[in-house]
Amino acid sequence: MPLATTAAAQTQPSVRERQERQVVVPGPGEPVPEVRVAANTLTIFRFGAPIDRASVEVEGRATRFKLVDPGEFTLALEPSVEPAPGERLILRVRYKDGGTPVYATFALFSHPTLVDKEVEVVRRPRTVEGLEARLSHVEAELAALKGQCAQSGLPALAFSGLLDSKDVRAKPFWGSAAPGYKGGLEPGRGTGYRATRWAMVTVRIRNLPGQPAWAPGTARLTSTKGTPVKVLSVHLEKPQLQAGESALVAVLVEPPASTEGHFQLELVDAEGGRLLPITAVEL
Repeated sequence: MPLATTAAAQTQPSVRERQERQVVVPGPGEPVPEVRVAANTLTIFRFGAPIDRASVEVEGRATRFKLVDPGEFTLALEPSVEPAPGERLILRVRYKDGGTPVYATFALFSHPTLVDKEVEVVRRPRTVEGLEARLSHVEAELAALKGQCAQSGLPALAFSGLLDSKDVRAKPFWGSAAPGYKGGLEPGRGTGYRATRWAMVTVRIRNLPGQPAWAPGTARLTSTKGTPVKVLSVHLEKPQLQAGESALVAVLVEPPASTEGHFQLELVDAEGGRLLPITAVEL
């Protein structure tokens, strides 16, 4: 064989054996598992729980990879550039289910003869000790929340002097979404409370089936004549409304200066994307 042909053959990359294997998500202090990748070769990660697609972080994503495609339970990677010998590119993915570990972290590297075409990612089952520790933590949080509720509930309202018997009145109403509204939220029965030193609107909100989770971030209250009322705080009786759920929203405001009784309440989610305009609010 001519010398030039022999040299060219020696520079050609060897065909790598494609393998399927399982890796375990490491716990705190444990080494990061390594995954073998190769340029122009697809590697699929399969997770046993849904992942947050927006959370995927990989070193050199813009310059070193031709494909980074996260799904609900999968992640497809295809490098465009071969990792250098000894180089480790860190990949990090967050789970959506709130389980532990919260993140799955991997080190991507190049192997001369092997490449991982499919990687099954698993988390260790929780031990009894771990579950007991988590239970103790949750119980401590619950006790703290109960203490906060006791301090910030009706007794605190009485201690502050805001709870008085002068001209306190409550007006029930049935909230209606503004004409043409199609945001997937449905208002219902509500009550407007007005006293000499405080006022509040409560209304039940339903998040319709098939809609994303929702929680109010801000609120605006205006009279039918367009006079704004200062909003002090917005509260939902649960962390957020999942699809098909309903809960009360409480909006604490300053007592309106006018004697108008009809208002419009606008509830805006934390991201500012879903606004619910409610008409026929009584206060």
